[in-house]
Amino acid sequence: MSNHNLKPIDKSDLEKIAARVREGFGRYKAMIMVCTGTGCVAAKGFDIRDKMTSEIEKHGLQNEYLVVSTGCNGFCAAGPLAVLQPSGVFYQKLKAKDVEEIVEKHLQGGQVVTRLLYTDPVTEKTHEKMEDIPFFTKQQLVALRNKGLIDPENIEHYIARGGYTALRKVLSDNDPEKAIDEVLASGLRGRGGGGFPTGLKWRSGRKAAKERGEPIYVVCNADEGDPGAFMDRSIVETDPHSVLEGMLIGAFAVGSHEGFVYIRKEYPLALVRLERALEQARTMGLLGKNILGMGFDFDIEVHRGAGAFVCGESSALMASMAGKPGEPRAKYVHNVEYGYRDKPTILNNVETWANVPVIFEKGSKWFASIGTGDVSKGPWNGNSGTKVFSLVGRVNHTGLVEVPMGMTLREIIFDIGGGIPDGRSFKAVQTGGPSGGCLPESCLDLKVDFDSLTEAGSMMGSGGMIVMDDRSCIVDVARYFINFLTDESCGKCTPCREGLFALNRTLTKICDGQGTPDDLAFLEELSQTVAAASLCQLGASAPNPVLSALRYFKAEFEAHINDKRCPAGVCKPLIQYGITDACTGCVVCAKRCPTQAITGEKKAKHAISSEKCIKCGVCLEVCKFDAVEVK
Repeated sequence: MSNHNLKPIDKSDLEKIAARVREGFGRYKAMIMVCTGTGCVAAKGFDIRDKMTSEIEKHGLQNEYLVVSTGCNGFCAAGPLAVLQPSGVFYQKLKAKDVEEIVEKHLQGGQVVTRLLYTDPVTEKTHEKMEDIPFFTKQQLVALRNKGLIDPENIEHYIARGGYTALRKVLSDNDPEKAIDEVLASGLRGRGGGGFPTGLKWRSGRKAAKERGEPIYVVCNADEGDPGAFMDRSIVETDPHSVLEGMLIGAFAVGSHEGFVYIRKEYPLALVRLERALEQARTMGLLGKNILGMGFDFDIEVHRGAGAFVCGESSALMASMAGKPGEPRAKYVHNVEYGYRDKPTILNNVETWANVPVIFEKGSKWFASIGTGDVSKGPWNGNSGTKVFSLVGRVNHTGLVEVPMGMTLREIIFDIGGGIPDGRSFKAVQTGGPSGGCLPESCLDLKVDFDSLTEAGSMMGSGGMIVMDDRSCIVDVARYFINFLTDESCGKCTPCREGLFALNRTLTKICDGQGTPDDLAFLEELSQTVAAASLCQLGASAPNPVLSALRYFKAEFEAHINDKRCPAGVCKPLIQYGITDACTGCVVCAKRCPTQAITGEKKAKHAISSEKCIKCGVCLEVCKFDAVEVK
């Protein structure tokens, strides 16, 4: 299945390649799909893949089983993992020593290795096949349609799954306006956070280029920098050709011949796979001159971002690409008219581009039938398609999920995410990245779409979803995100630069037990000022964590201010550690305490010295008898 002998192809070759690759797959009893997304790689996923390959060769099974290195499978909590296809047997939390047992017992002996299967932490039921695991059953894959099924570094795997046939269809129709109409009819809105109708953006850019007689550029924003977010990175690592094909279709629709992917420097694996995909696409004539022999010219270059969060903002990204400081400009200047090098520019994020080929493959009506709203009433009236979320935090099943627009927070967190670990209670979920809001339990039945989240005081953002339990302090969480945004503000406009600094200082004062009742009114007034007066959307949305926290969790602020108490036991100046009568005198906490603040005889109740205690929480973590309390 090597792709080292690639050569230029024309439009008639796609089916031939797909048939040849599928025939090659059919010669094997099974394919062992080993996850090598960043999460699994960090847990030695490459070692699992290499060990699987060497063990199969050692037992002479290389003609019966094929090891495929895939991108992110999505179920990060279960990694490193491997899935046998087509049976779907799902092995999780693998170590290199487990591989030999899989090869000998399962591949040779036909016996599934039960101890390596997934067991649901809530129901305690063991599932053999991936399709039966609750994490996967409610998902609907569109942008992630090829996850865990292809080698992202082999273009022929993508073609075997129908890749580049949508591009061929669009080029065969040879009608850019028809292509734009199809995207408009689908109701696809930008997945980068703004939710702007994609077809409307394309039409505006095409019109501006024609009226001005200027070239138009197509750009993919892969500068995902939200804490806890890894959707775009994973798509590039897992299925880079879906993004390239989407960009090619968009380029033809708007009349562009030059495109760029702006990807941050911190994504080394995604960058390697993206550059390999570009190289393979050029070799096969899917990028460059006369693509597929159909007279269309288009190529893509890579721009590497330096990791500035503000460069995710469209005009700041354009400035950065041009070698200027990554600072935004006034919003009345539109990128579709004056973007990169002051030329018309179409900018969409990774997930948006990955959705485009499917719209042409399955039709705009099919795409519009997924989700909520009625696109026929206008491009702003629908929330069609699916959305990819990175589900992280205090939830059993962390990972990458893709669900239809309109699914509730409760379904995502409890049905797919498996609920809160250790029997703790749900407290809040923060959606939309650092500029999103914290939503309480009363919002769990809220439908997740662009408009509903905004009305609730949060936002869709690019798709980060951080779950918190009763051990999370909302005041501290708001401070964390404001502190992040203070550091990431470019400083160009005074409301954002000075306003975020003042918000951060006030929240810190409250967390330190020095807050006053007047601080609450000050936080609200200042947040509204920053939102209204800031130059770009970083500043305009930055107060969301504060405003949503005050809206839903005001009592927690009041406890910090009036009672000098942190109900969650997080803010160090407002808490004290103590030991209850449940202590058995096992001395584990005393041995682990870094300041020797814990004293007591073996098998007798211990005590904590408040003078020596630095409130690091180590004793709370290591105590197996719940004898450490936070007051």
